[in-house]
Amino acid sequence: MTAEQNNGETKKIRKIIKRGDDTVVVTRGEGSLNGHVPVIPGAKVKVIPLGGMCEIGKNTWVLEYENEIILIDGGLAFPSDAMPGVEIVLPDISYLVQNKNKIKGLVITHGHEDHIGGIIPMFKQFDIPVIHGPSLAVGLLEEKLKEAQMLERATLHKGRPRQTFKIGSLAFTYVRNTHSIADSFSLIIHTPAGKIVHSGDFKFDFTPVDGEFFDVYTLSKAAEEGVLLLISDSTNVERDGYTPSERSVYGRLEEEFNKAPGRIVITTFASQVHRIRQILDICVKTGKKVAIIGRSMMTLATVSRELGHMKFPDGLLINLEDVNKLPDEKIVILTTGSQGEPLSALTRMAFDEHRQIAIQPKDTIIISATPIPGNERAVANVVNALSAKGAHVVYGRDSGVHVSGHACREEQRLLLNIVKPKYFLPAHGEYRMLVLHGNLGVECGVDPENVFLMENGDVLELTNISAKLNGQVTAGIIMVDSTRVGDVDEHIIEQRQKLASEGLLSVMITISNGKVLVEPTIEAKGLVLAQEDTTHGHFIEDAKKAALKTINEGLEKNGKSIESLQEKVKAELKKLIHKELKREPLLQIVILESK
Repeated sequence: MTAEQNNGETKKIRKIIKRGDDTVVVTRGEGSLNGHVPVIPGAKVKVIPLGGMCEIGKNTWVLEYENEIILIDGGLAFPSDAMPGVEIVLPDISYLVQNKNKIKGLVITHGHEDHIGGIIPMFKQFDIPVIHGPSLAVGLLEEKLKEAQMLERATLHKGRPRQTFKIGSLAFTYVRNTHSIADSFSLIIHTPAGKIVHSGDFKFDFTPVDGEFFDVYTLSKAAEEGVLLLISDSTNVERDGYTPSERSVYGRLEEEFNKAPGRIVITTFASQVHRIRQILDICVKTGKKVAIIGRSMMTLATVSRELGHMKFPDGLLINLEDVNKLPDEKIVILTTGSQGEPLSALTRMAFDEHRQIAIQPKDTIIISATPIPGNERAVANVVNALSAKGAHVVYGRDSGVHVSGHACREEQRLLLNIVKPKYFLPAHGEYRMLVLHGNLGVECGVDPENVFLMENGDVLELTNISAKLNGQVTAGIIMVDSTRVGDVDEHIIEQRQKLASEGLLSVMITISNGKVLVEPTIEAKGLVLAQEDTTHGHFIEDAKKAALKTINEGLEKNGKSIESLQEKVKAELKKLIHKELKREPLLQIVILESK
């Protein structure tokens, strides 16, 4: 059910860590922001990242005070090239499972999948008594809960900027920020140790598409009262200056729409509300109709329209089946696939595998996104395939059809100077990004001893006068293969990697009454078996002899089990393959016993 709320250099940083009840909603009034939670000298508050540190994605935070745990976000990440067959990656939440009776609630900063995509898997392992978040994020989560048939288990609160609410002993104030999705919040967290500011994902967009500006006033007021800790987005710390406004994309998109001779196929992140809003606005202006491909993108458009974040006339959207009934120059296909995902609609179009859409030479393809690290090759393959069909493909950082939703270096500096934290925790980035952001904090006046570079699972313990790293909790990754969570362990990934790079050698042997019935059958997949003999007969014969000799020797010794024989054959073949081929393929040894 949903309840509406009414109301420099690495050496600069000396502290570098190597791992080893009821909800009360209150209205923020005048006066001190910290009045909701008095500071208690000596009270200890723990801050624990379970995801999002030294990586991009699966942002999940734990705030722990006495016997209470409150979560901030619950995200997923996308697999790297080194995870073949894996669809998504989740944080290891075994610490939460072990302490599920302490969990009082969860607060969402915004509706991107790397912040809400891991919440449903949490519900499968424990209850979350209450969830607070921006209207759009909660609306998107509500759809996920409906689909998973878990909505009745959730108490959801849709919040607005400058609202303060309590969960357990902590209070939270929403601060409007600007990001690549509507309804994005930073948080002021009122704890018995003092105030924590969590930036969430942000940038300073001074001409936002929806007219909603970053609420610097509320952050400044918190800073006047004193901020103990700032946790801040590090994603774009390697880029100088400021991130361009989302509004700057409109002109380039309109230019491409106006000069396109035929259909337009455009892809962006499914949760990019402001981008999709601008695309639909241009379609209305240019008299084009839009077919949306992708359930997540359609859900976002539907929920955003219901909440007023998108406004478009009835009749703008058409079914994909009706695309061929209109002139090509009147058609825009808005689709998923900006990351070259193998099963996405754009990838299937590129490789002639889409049932309804075939790419034509007059088509204009716009990739309004940049590749997530690790997806560059997949995106390049799609661009190559589309270009080979004669389509005009608009893509890349210099094309002007995409801007980031994350702050660049000067914006990060601005936030540090506004908040003026005593302690600083760079987050949401790979390790080098955290280091650079930490150094920036030092440049902005944070004592180097008060900058913490943490990894997932590290525990930062705060009091009103101190901060220190105090141990670790279990943290790691859970890989999801199709609909199965946790079935894909590291051993399976290693097997898939070896199969892809080294190939497979399969040996089948049939025995009966202690004797080999027929000579071994050997089959190779993805393996060059001989360096000189193109027929591969040389190695095949050697492998057969080695397998046969090993089996016969084993059978002569009574009591040898099938499993033992398989291991003996595998060991001998490993030696032979290494000697002759210098390779390490997967070996599959099958011994059939005929009665």
